[in-house]
Amino acid sequence: MNITYTMQGDYHLPDLALPEQDNRPIGVWGQRHKNYLLHHHKIRYYNLLTSCKLAEYLANINEQAEELYESIVNQLTQQEGVTEHLKVNNPMLWVQRMNNIRNRATKMVNAQIILS
Repeated sequence: MNITYTMQGDYHLPDLALPEQDNRPIGVWGQRHKNYLLHHHKIRYYNLLTSCKLAEYLANINEQAEELYESIVNQLTQQEGVTEHLKVNNPMLWVQRMNNIRNRATKMVNAQIILS
């Protein structure tokens, strides 16, 4: 290995560069998982951070969680009959049911992916 140095004042400092990192968005789910790791699995968090794999890992978690969330919301809306017809005829009831479905889906995603 050849290490190059740059003169800074009276000191020779090594020219260090980080490897290329994933530029995919981390998103809400990735941020939630990051906070979970930081507070409950610090060693795992710092191992991912120092190996420059944290961004890729969190982007993957975000994608998995988003897919699961969308599928759960779609399944629950079909099961409970929350349709566009209901949205047109009774918008307040539609909002109430959709908020309920989204909250339940968020709890399921948190339990299955984010907090595991």
